[in-house]
Amino acid sequence: MSADTLQGGFADAPREAARAFRACLDVMARPGTIAEVSGAVPPAPLSIGAGVILLTLCDPDTPVYLAGRMDSPEIRQWISFHAGAPITETRAEASFAFGTWEELLPLAEFPIGSAEYPDRSTTLVVALERLEPDMGARISGPGIRDVARLPLPDTEAFQDNHLLYPQGLDFFFTAGTRIAALPRSTKVEGV
Repeated sequence: MSADTLQGGFADAPREAARAFRACLDVMARPGTIAEVSGAVPPAPLSIGAGVILLTLCDPDTPVYLAGRMDSPEIRQWISFHAGAPITETRAEASFAFGTWEELLPLAEFPIGSAEYPDRSTTLVVALERLEPDMGARISGPGIRDVARLPLPDTEAFQDNHLLYPQGLDFFFTAGTRIAALPRSTKVEGV
């Protein structure tokens, strides 16, 4: 284990974790909202936003799938040391999955929950180049007054995911220190 693995976690864990948890809840409860987060400095190419989500929501009971470039020895060691979350090699076992949109496809390989247990689905943390407010697809539903906008990599995939509700996937989007979310209950209307 390298010295870099031991660094990059929350310096003031109780306070930073509480702020990060609040930011994660806020963006999930109010789709279209973009929050700035800080406190984690994970190995590249994992962004600060993705690192904050990982440290806040992943633990020894949440298997993590790392797609494409995110699957590196440095990131695996960092997750193991700071979150204790097990790394799974299969998408079907993942509680959380991290990667770019292209690396996470096809979405059908991730669990969407069941009628009895819709919460047993995967939350995907999608790395984007940019995450700007008031741009992208129109979204509506719980937590949104009228409509909001969110830059989505593929409108149709999110429309199809919404049709599965109450089953389906939930999404976080990250770009640098910014995070946003799109729960399965959100209707995607297009650009």
